[in-house]
Amino acid sequence: MAQRILITGSNGLLGQKLVALLHQHPDVELIATSRGGNKLAALYPQVRFVPLDVTSRAQVEQVLQVEQPTHLIHTAAMTNVDECELNQAACWEQNVTAVENLVAGCAALKIHLIHVSTDFIFSGEEGPLSEEATPAPVNYYGQSKLAAEQVVQRSAGKWAIVRTILVYGTAHDYGRTNIVLWVRDSLRAGKEIKVVDDQFRTPTLAEDLAQGCWLVARHEAIGIYHISSSELLTPYQMALQVAEYFALDSALIIRADAGTFTQPARRPARTGFLIGKAQRELGYAPHTFTEGIALLARQTEDSQEGRTN
Repeated sequence: MAQRILITGSNGLLGQKLVALLHQHPDVELIATSRGGNKLAALYPQVRFVPLDVTSRAQVEQVLQVEQPTHLIHTAAMTNVDECELNQAACWEQNVTAVENLVAGCAALKIHLIHVSTDFIFSGEEGPLSEEATPAPVNYYGQSKLAAEQVVQRSAGKWAIVRTILVYGTAHDYGRTNIVLWVRDSLRAGKEIKVVDDQFRTPTLAEDLAQGCWLVARHEAIGIYHISSSELLTPYQMALQVAEYFALDSALIIRADAGTFTQPARRPARTGFLIGKAQRELGYAPHTFTEGIALLARQTEDSQEGRTN
């Protein structure tokens, strides 16, 4: 049976990876939506695009009524942690009110809602964490994402929550950088960079996260799934791997602790996910961090074989 999948936030990193993945599936009818214009029009002219501001209950109801998707993958969110701390009203509207709108619309039309969440709902006192771990966010972004999860879990309809961590990847017309490209480009420019070595994460390749969301939809899975890599690393350890892959000077990478940086929002010290449930139930199989670096290198036309030092 064909699945009709609507994606929110199709201009974002995960949204773009989902469009790239799902438009190839003959048994998937895809509807891309975003608040802004369609950044992917030239790349995927065959993919249906509908403007949608998820903070508008009326727009959500209208689009869902017209499009009648079987599944909705909700990737749109305000994810800049410090911005969320400083602009809490905007954060709540985009991360919680939007989810209330989608939950109501999906429940009414019997649409399977797949909601993307974060490791920042946890305190950072222990990790790696299973799906059953008790949330205790230490910043407003985490509070908003936990509130959104609770809205989803109260839904009378079918739902799944996909939690992820430190997503990295490259996308079309996408302004934000990520740890791999930031380290590579800084070292190439001969810049010293300070990188924290007292925070632990299981970094997630954007393609792996898209695959995880698709597996949840394909299996009609219900409940919470942790989708990340299985390698628990500090950003400093990640930076060293990037330097090694591109044969750059790792002496420019200065080990730092979180106290070195002044940021409006606290970060959890140690998260990371146990991904056994997704591996067993969905057949999820993520890349290693080194494989992820290699994929980004190819995507930015900068493979190891072709580089010049």
